Amino acid sequence: MFVVRRVYCRIFQKAFRAALPFLPYRKPKLLHSVKEIPEICRKWKVESVMLVTDAGIRSLGLTDFLEKTLEENGIDCCVYDRTVANPTIWNVEEARELYLENEAQAIIAFGGGSSMDCAKAAGARIVKPNQSISQMKGLLKVHKRLPLLIAVPTTAGTGSETTLAAVITDSVKHHKYPINDFSLIPLYAVLDYHETVGLPKSITASTGMDALTHAVEAYIGGSTTRETRAMAEEAVSLIHQYLKAAYDDGHNKAARKGMLKAAYCAGVAFTKSYVGYVHAVAHSLGGQYGTPHGLANAVLLPIVLRMYGPSCEKKLAHLARNTGVVDTALSDEETARLFIDWVQEMNDSMGIPRKLSGIQEEDIPLMAKHADKEANPLYPVPKLMNRKELEEIYYAVKE
Repeated sequence: MFVVRRVYCRIFQKAFRAALPFLPYRKPKLLHSVKEIPEICRKWKVESVMLVTDAGIRSLGLTDFLEKTLEENGIDCCVYDRTVANPTIWNVEEARELYLENEAQAIIAFGGGSSMDCAKAAGARIVKPNQSISQMKGLLKVHKRLPLLIAVPTTAGTGSETTLAAVITDSVKHHKYPINDFSLIPLYAVLDYHETVGLPKSITASTGMDALTHAVEAYIGGSTTRETRAMAEEAVSLIHQYLKAAYDDGHNKAARKGMLKAAYCAGVAFTKSYVGYVHAVAHSLGGQYGTPHGLANAVLLPIVLRMYGPSCEKKLAHLARNTGVVDTALSDEETARLFIDWVQEMNDSMGIPRKLSGIQEEDIPLMAKHADKEANPLYPVPKLMNRKELEEIYYAVKE
């Protein structure tokens, strides 16, 4: 990366870090059962809601209890269940139209990060009818309070129930980009482990490693605070303790509870301290090929950590020791290496591949361009990379 651009990126990041204490971050209010939602609706004088989910979740009957609970409490509910794995502008506009047609007054996002991203973006379009999704991409372009938004995560990974981000795909341009605004943080998050019991092994694995990526990238970046470091450490400790147990036994109550808490903590950490090149590259792969975000993050994480090299060793070693992943008095270099090895071993033990299929060499320059634009100067990464350097990540992960 050219010296001038490098200096600009670091100045931008330091300025943003200095502004953190003055920005209106907030945490969602926590609920522990979907049974509590009707009372929240009554409190807000809401008589009609839109439930945003996906067809797979609804076909499994996972929304049945919530829909029945709302009906029994006299709350009308329309359901948008066409959300795809990487939610598109089309999804957002369809959900918005359904909300308006049914005169809904609140939104319940039920599912993984895709459903939550769709719900957030639909809420933004509802309150900003004259502003397109593409005009909202980037930082602080919404500026208006969304309808009451309640998030019910059914996967333990994205942490989207805590964050100010919604990631949307332009399916025409094959481009995936984040919308970041404080108004997108849900007002309530329902951490109900019952909604994650029996989650398929592959989703348990990829979303769990997604949460790990959030925690690690937030921790090794340059915008950490005492709170975000503590949250990231708690997340990694919980993942170390519970992810494999949740994968091995989807009905393990303690493991499911632990992973929900891990995803929440990681979400709190990265919504303030941001992420890094793992996410930027994963978003570009999702936009180009529809690669599931958690899977991309899982495969990319050990590769990118190795590419960061000495620039992240001290922080990574500190994280490894404080979370019990590596409990030896080895050097920072060796401890960091063992931590990365543990990440790879976790992937291997849960059947996550080491490479991603379908990446076309001719697409790499454009994807690297998108990743560069997303990450620089916003993401406070330990080692800055330009477009050409980012291309190496795609080649490293290409099957």
